[in-house]
Amino acid sequence: MPERLSLIEHWLTHSCKIPDFTLKPASGDASFRRYFRVFPASGETCIVMDAPPPQEDCRPFVEIEQKLRSAGVHVPAIYEQDLEQGFLLLEDLGDQLYLPLLNEQTVDRLYGDALSALMIMQACVDAGDLPLYDRELLMQEMALFSDWLLDTHLQLSLTEQERQVVGDAFTLLADSALSQPQVFVHRDYHSRNLMLGSSPVPGVIDFQDAVSGPITYDLVSLLRDCYIKWPADRVDEWAMGYYELCVQSGLLTQAHESDFLNWFDLMGAQRHLKAAGIFARLNHRDGKSGYLQDIPRTLSYIVDVGKRRESLASLGAFIEGRVLPGL
Repeated sequence: MPERLSLIEHWLTHSCKIPDFTLKPASGDASFRRYFRVFPASGETCIVMDAPPPQEDCRPFVEIEQKLRSAGVHVPAIYEQDLEQGFLLLEDLGDQLYLPLLNEQTVDRLYGDALSALMIMQACVDAGDLPLYDRELLMQEMALFSDWLLDTHLQLSLTEQERQVVGDAFTLLADSALSQPQVFVHRDYHSRNLMLGSSPVPGVIDFQDAVSGPITYDLVSLLRDCYIKWPADRVDEWAMGYYELCVQSGLLTQAHESDFLNWFDLMGAQRHLKAAGIFARLNHRDGKSGYLQDIPRTLSYIVDVGKRRESLASLGAFIEGRVLPGL
């Protein structure tokens, strides 16, 4: 999109008053957004977000950035904005993502920092004016699994019984999500959206799709990450540690203890169905094939949950027997 690049350069020069600079791609995105690192002739680097209208809208990013910054979450400061053109000039949080840094020696410390930031978001950020993670949205997301992975990518012809299994699971997962206490939900809180390199850790990005939704959603996004997998008993330990933090902060009570891991398991299944569908869509609609390699890991979580939750046993068996062999 060379015309967008020309517009960015003109905006930086004339509106942002940066007369002499070079631009380099900073990162892609699983959407229409692009990011460029600005290297001024003098001064520190910064980031340009290019969110081309009408496909993207910068306003939610701006509004949620203000909420998170006010609560003390480390998000990139907004230096300049042009909402009509879809440009934001942002603080540069560096390029060191959590994902390549996670290993046996670092994970407890890095996840500890990420869980502390998540607690701030859930306990201190008012989600009352955000869109609701309602039944319609939950079901739309899971439909991506059927439409893009089963139908478009694998071209599976499901039996009536298999369709019933999938449909019943969708209903169960939506019911579970809606039964949970509702809080601020980042909606993509994982190792590729958490940054190390500028204090305080972590830097949090890609929060523009935040909603008011289930308390376990961001927790399972982090701990059952589509891009890296940890042993189940370790994940359970982290999850229950976070539950204790929720009790201490008043988000939950001791009465929720018996439900918490079930909520966590079922919420993960909802998210992983959605993510697998999105990864297939990115390949077929957007020509981004790199995410296909993450689908088996993503769906393996549902197989695992199906073996410990009777309510998802049929879905887990369907994915293990009919979906994973085709990937």
